[in-house]
Amino acid sequence: MAVTGFRRKVVALTVLIATAVVAILVVVSHVLLSRVTDTDAHDLARTRAEAVAANVSTVGGRVVLTENASEALDEVAWVYADGRLIDGNVPAGMGERVQALAGAGRSQTAAVGKYLLYAQEVPVDGHHVTVVVRVDLTPYETSERRSLTLSLFLGGLTVLLAGGVAHLVVRRALRVVHEMATLADEWGHHQPGRRFNLGTPRDEFGELGQTLDRLLERVDNALADERRLTDEIAHELRTPLTVLRGEAQLAQMSGVPVEPAALLSEVDRLNAAVTTILGAARARTEAGTRCDLRSAARRAIADRAVEITFPPKVEVAVAADVAVSLLAPLLDNGLRHARSCVWITARIQGEAIVVDVLDDGPGFDPAEVDRVFEAGVTGGDGCGLGLPVVRRIAASAGVEVRAIADGRGHVEVRFPAA
Repeated sequence: MAVTGFRRKVVALTVLIATAVVAILVVVSHVLLSRVTDTDAHDLARTRAEAVAANVSTVGGRVVLTENASEALDEVAWVYADGRLIDGNVPAGMGERVQALAGAGRSQTAAVGKYLLYAQEVPVDGHHVTVVVRVDLTPYETSERRSLTLSLFLGGLTVLLAGGVAHLVVRRALRVVHEMATLADEWGHHQPGRRFNLGTPRDEFGELGQTLDRLLERVDNALADERRLTDEIAHELRTPLTVLRGEAQLAQMSGVPVEPAALLSEVDRLNAAVTTILGAARARTEAGTRCDLRSAARRAIADRAVEITFPPKVEVAVAADVAVSLLAPLLDNGLRHARSCVWITARIQGEAIVVDVLDDGPGFDPAEVDRVFEAGVTGGDGCGLGLPVVRRIAASAGVEVRAIADGRGHVEVRFPAA
């Protein structure tokens, strides 16, 4: 209905504009034609008057015509000498007007009914001679009426044609929009992966479809990202919650008080997981952000037994909190699965700072090394806990992270250098 209303508005606007243009053209053409016909009528009258005046002469002191005019000319041309008609037959009802023109003493025109009267002075010594001619305006008026009728007919046809063409063009152009609306209605809520796929854009509506496809892709990615966040939260919180529940049930069954240290350890782990996940969800990289990677690494290590080997001063183009949120889960993962030690090193490689988090544990399974950053996937003897969160933080901060299967726990983090 909305598309139909828009189409009607466009067609109505086209018809209105076409009508206005046609009306202006008809008025202008009619005015120009009227001027042309008036000019032609006056030229004809002047030509007749000059033809009659060429035959006027004097004989014996009297004004006469050297050649006899035809009867037809006598009905449209009259010669007056000294106020007296000497040639021609003035029609009844026109005598006074012709007499007045002849006695005016100057050349002039007048309209009487459907006729144009023209009076022209003829220079004759000692006499006042005037030639008055008549031109029938009926053919000119008929021509103007026919021209006006034809102009109105063609103008109306043009308006109808413009409306029809506008209707077809707009209908054809909006067909893409109608198809897009129909497809969107058919998709429903359970087909988020569908796209319009209109192909190469041929007009603005095709570009709109392509833009909407990109927007749907971003929305789909955002929804998938939220689903991954939910999976990561469930994955990260399940283990400490299970431990807390087990300790509580064991204490309930045995009547033995729960060791506070165990509970606090799991609570700290739970708090760290929540903090890290929230940091991943909110992480943003701003222009000009930088931090000292050594200080961030020491914050991530805290009081844990981790060896650190870093250059004296190394800065990266990420916020300190983001770097800590990236390294802390990796160190926690390494400490959880190391046999005896965990260490972290950093090296400069081109325009990047590469940090290696290593432990002497079983490491990653080469067959699963590409999937260890997926929620719920582990490698080796349980390696991989917390890695989906690391992937989320790295993606939001423009950092590359990958697991390396080299017989030990090894995760490489590539920071952009400041």
